[in-house]
Amino acid sequence: MGGVDKGLQNFNGVPLALHTLMRLSPQVGNIMINANRNLAAYESFGVPVWPDSTSLGEFAGPLAGFMTGLERCETPYLLTVPCDTPLFPHDLVARMADAFVREDADFAVAAAPEEDEQGQLQLRPQPVFCLMATDMLESLMRFTQGGGRKIDAWTAQHKTVIVPFNAPGDDARGFFNANTLAELHLLESRLP
Repeated sequence: MGGVDKGLQNFNGVPLALHTLMRLSPQVGNIMINANRNLAAYESFGVPVWPDSTSLGEFAGPLAGFMTGLERCETPYLLTVPCDTPLFPHDLVARMADAFVREDADFAVAAAPEEDEQGQLQLRPQPVFCLMATDMLESLMRFTQGGGRKIDAWTAQHKTVIVPFNAPGDDARGFFNANTLAELHLLESRLP
């Protein structure tokens, strides 16, 4: 988003990170934020804020946040969601947890319809929307120490269930992530 702190950009009058917290809080027990700048602003949202784990050294993208979450999580399971996808489903956690338990999986990853090059809708995994047991920390440490940096390459090493969010009634915009301010404003303008 042109160097601005994405989580602090307003969506419908509320910073994206706070909007995410409000949308997620009815679905989970505890929440924490992973942020690497403007920590005081994030702390004002009333939940613990943790910067990326230093154990990875160089920036490792989303997996650095996963590692921080796994290191700090005080519950048996960790769900990760990005702040730039403000319309994720209100039943995200229930559907992911159901698939996770039903399939006795190590990971549950959301998948949403997206158009391919031919204009056909295909289910595409959204790996930042990920449910895992907190005992996956050791696996993540081995993966990143070996140079791994892609979520899907890590989850592919384990039993992963893909959870489709393409049922009748699912919002087609549910997993649209806003990577620019223009995309964020366009998504906001299309709200009912």
